[in-house]
Amino acid sequence: MIVYKENKRQFKTDVMNGEISQKIYELFSFLHVAHVQPNEIAAWKNSLRYMKDIIDDEDISNEVEVAIEFQIPLTSKRVDFMIAGQDMNSNDNVVVVELKQWDKCEATNLENVVKAYTGGALREVVHPSQQAYAYAKLIENFNESVQQQKVNLLPCTYLHNYEDQYKYEILDPRYDEIVKLAPVFLMKDGLKLTDYIKKYIRKPSNKKLFELVEYGKPRPSKALQDSVGSILNVNKEFEMIDEQQVAYATILNLFEESFKDDKKHTIIVKGGPGTGKSVIAINLLAKMIEKSHSCVYVSKNSAPRAAFSQKLLKGKYSLSYLKGLFMGSGKFYNVKKNQYDCILCDEAHRLNEKSEMFSNLGENQIKEIINASKISVFFIDEDQIISSKDIGSIEEIKKWAIALGSKIHDSKDLELVSQFRCNGSDGYLAFLDDVLEIRNTANYNYFDLDYDIQIFDHPSEMREALRSKNIDNKARMIAGYCYEWKSHKDKTQFDIDLDNHRFIAQWNFTTDKFAIDPNSFEQVGCIHSTQGLEFDYVGIIIGKDLRYENGHVITDVSKRDKGDHMIRGLKNNPRLADRIIRNTYKTLLSRAKYGCYIYCEDKELSEYLKKRIANAKNMKELVKDKYGAI
Repeated sequence: MIVYKENKRQFKTDVMNGEISQKIYELFSFLHVAHVQPNEIAAWKNSLRYMKDIIDDEDISNEVEVAIEFQIPLTSKRVDFMIAGQDMNSNDNVVVVELKQWDKCEATNLENVVKAYTGGALREVVHPSQQAYAYAKLIENFNESVQQQKVNLLPCTYLHNYEDQYKYEILDPRYDEIVKLAPVFLMKDGLKLTDYIKKYIRKPSNKKLFELVEYGKPRPSKALQDSVGSILNVNKEFEMIDEQQVAYATILNLFEESFKDDKKHTIIVKGGPGTGKSVIAINLLAKMIEKSHSCVYVSKNSAPRAAFSQKLLKGKYSLSYLKGLFMGSGKFYNVKKNQYDCILCDEAHRLNEKSEMFSNLGENQIKEIINASKISVFFIDEDQIISSKDIGSIEEIKKWAIALGSKIHDSKDLELVSQFRCNGSDGYLAFLDDVLEIRNTANYNYFDLDYDIQIFDHPSEMREALRSKNIDNKARMIAGYCYEWKSHKDKTQFDIDLDNHRFIAQWNFTTDKFAIDPNSFEQVGCIHSTQGLEFDYVGIIIGKDLRYENGHVITDVSKRDKGDHMIRGLKNNPRLADRIIRNTYKTLLSRAKYGCYIYCEDKELSEYLKKRIANAKNMKELVKDKYGAI
């Protein structure tokens, strides 16, 4: 979505009349976007006035296109300013400008990270050149039309308030590489920025460049499980943006410094579904194993470990090597102190107390991981606790870090907010929170309906619609654990029988191959075979453990399959049972990048979801009619 899109002439008029910031604010307010603050409105007024002066040059045609606040596909991030047109050789170009209000910053030892006063505090934030470059690359990587039509994206950053005496901080030699890719323009560089834009933008294109950028054909997506081999070969498969880069650089710096002393560090990285926790973990692993053979990726859930290993077995890696690289969380109960240089613990909310099959070994997995490593990193989302055995919490991690003398790193800078699933719609995740009654949210009426969400009356129809999306083996059916696993012992049995026998299916035979085996489409996965992984499309079967009664979505733990170990011990803890069921369905409903198809056994719940989605669609049409921006 581009909030504002006009030619240069109209942009200049709107700035001079003071209308742009009000238009942007009204649209965001109408969409219930909570992050719009008074200081942002002031920033729009200030920065856009500068940009009007920058492009107010007779060599730049009044017919070239200007766009403001473009949401990058599959992310919740927005580009501040873009100008599109052709150069003197008729090449199609889009200049991407990241605008900053900073008057100074400080260089740091972290890769492409500076320290600046933003958000009411002095914080470690990504270097603006890295930010602009990553945004441009994300647009290019997600958009096949941009590549096919040979549209060049040129990133830069403009800090129009930045004082010259501090330029050596933002232009410190350690940032030379990224500044070459995305030049920095400071307060005194207005004419230089005009010349930079004139180099690429002189006249209008005969193509509608922003329509290509906004609505172009999506490029087939990359799933982490498909790219892990390339990452371990130190290839750059995913652009880390903003707080992802800060978290990555912070952890990597602590790891490198740890070779100089024996100090222990425990790092807590918080992030919701699709915020890149696993991407950061795997990229760190790739970098760390260049320097140390005692760095490992750990998760309690076997599905991501198995999927990563299965893909890597086709390459140069042996099974024994992979078993030492990707480990379960219950392997550290008898490990000596600091035996590992770093343990990267993904899905830390799933950690248990006892270990092994019969839960009879060890004391506490969090304690054992911190004890075993000099650097322990916990990637956590407390809203994804889905079992009575899950003890992973920030409070528990801090308790054991203090007990074991490990320095705790838990700051706002290590909180991931940008997400790459659900078409990058934070509104969709807020919508799920509200619909599932996990918490009341501001965006309960709206989310970006470019995310394909549909409710089906018949599961067979959902399956066939999902099949049409399984072009690259990236669509899967997933269900709540409400059905007995008969096929586990007898492969001729069907576990799920719905809609008067018109839909029959089996649970996935194995957890390790469900996400990557082309033959798995006909099977149905559960939370165990999908948590920590992602797909392009998912079809979710909501069982009878979730239904709609008397104006509320309620849970019923008695409808879960009795063989489901996640609910053991919950008879006398209804609040935890309720939380687990709601968290489970939120986790399942946020597994996909492009679309989520849903079938509900409870017809009242189905009708309720239809009504809520219809309301969201109506809201989108109202926005479109009023602003013409979506």
